[in-house]
Amino acid sequence: MTSRGPGKRVRKAPAERRHEIVAAAAQVGLVEGLECVTLRRVADELGVRPGLVGHYFPAADALVAEAFTAATMADLDTLLPERPDDCGDHSGDGSARAVLRRFFTLMSSTEFDNVSRLWLNARHLSRYRPGLREHVVAQELLWCTRIEKAITAGTGSGDFVCADPRGAAVRILVAIDGASAYINTSAEQRGAPITHLARTVAEAELGLGAGALEPAGGPS
Repeated sequence: MTSRGPGKRVRKAPAERRHEIVAAAAQVGLVEGLECVTLRRVADELGVRPGLVGHYFPAADALVAEAFTAATMADLDTLLPERPDDCGDHSGDGSARAVLRRFFTLMSSTEFDNVSRLWLNARHLSRYRPGLREHVVAQELLWCTRIEKAITAGTGSGDFVCADPRGAAVRILVAIDGASAYINTSAEQRGAPITHLARTVAEAELGLGAGALEPAGGPS
């Protein structure tokens, strides 16, 4: 990101300006960490005065919480969209198996390392920031529900065998978070046991053979 000083103020509709502020804060949080999401830092990113950001977010903690939700929500919609038709693999297969195959393939790529760092960062800070904690819990539940929905669909279609979709979703999410715990210390040394932990857990939970959720072309 480049630093820009306050320039000529552009009048925007309140909803548009608020969205712009949250989006900028989310990007700062992803790249630099939630501790760097301050009114001044976000104002600098947008090229406006801190007072303008403060008008919409008098308390920086509220901006931090919304920035976290905006960033993680955007990644969830990329990884596991609400509409099943939007999350099939590149072959056009929209089956539940293809949905989860795509999900785990993307999750294990370095493209999503920043969001893994953001989750780790947010969980630590939420110990001291009640507002952020509420947003973290809400996002945890939403991510779990999206995974559960995919599992339930696959169980209904016969792709999976799973007697407890909710429980399986929780265990898969815990595996994702467990692997992400190493993101700040061992990212360059991650091997298959860590990188593919969540996928391996999912295959076991869903009655699938080893490798059933690997990318179509083989291990990534």
